[in-house]
Amino acid sequence: MQNPVLDLWRLDETPGAGNAIELLGQLALERALRYANPADRDEFVAGRLAALHFAATLLGVEYRRLVPEYHCPQCGPAQDHGRPGFMLDGGPAPLALSASRASGWVLLAGVVHPPEELRLGVDLESTDKAAFEGFDDVALTANEKRFLLTIQDQERNSQRARLWARKEAWLKMTGEGLRRNPAELDVLDLPGLSDVTEKELPEGLVAALALG
Repeated sequence: MQNPVLDLWRLDETPGAGNAIELLGQLALERALRYANPADRDEFVAGRLAALHFAATLLGVEYRRLVPEYHCPQCGPAQDHGRPGFMLDGGPAPLALSASRASGWVLLAGVVHPPEELRLGVDLESTDKAAFEGFDDVALTANEKRFLLTIQDQERNSQRARLWARKEAWLKMTGEGLRRNPAELDVLDLPGLSDVTEKELPEGLVAALALG
């Protein structure tokens, strides 16, 4: 199976961020306008533009030829949310894509000409995401809690965030999202699920990739 291409973008350095929202389509524009915080809106737009440029690079086409077509496993095609996708010259672009934003960065994963059955999920998390009381009880299985007991105290929050990234990546891949209870999903040894280590991540970030 073809390995996904991974790319990490700084949101404040995305080409065209802030003045190219028309490239993202009406649905993205409407969603952007619902953000009350301008900084959140800008990051949303930048993340979408990063996905657009990433897809164009993978396909070797000019980015203006791509038309966003996001698909939600629950709601169907033509949504303002869900799995990233694009139309190219009137037909679906031959790509499987996933994206995740955290702390001013967006991590993108893509496979060109994927097998029809291929599923992909990527997640990027801040290491302080899981640093709150009660996280283990709402997010981790009994096996994962036992695993954390083997980790040094100063590394546990980072490992908690890593476990959460694995869960998010897996649930993106399956399309279940948080409709599935994460405390019932053990991600210590799932086939096709791995930590992102081949790219150097900024300090304070962890990531995971699921492929199936």
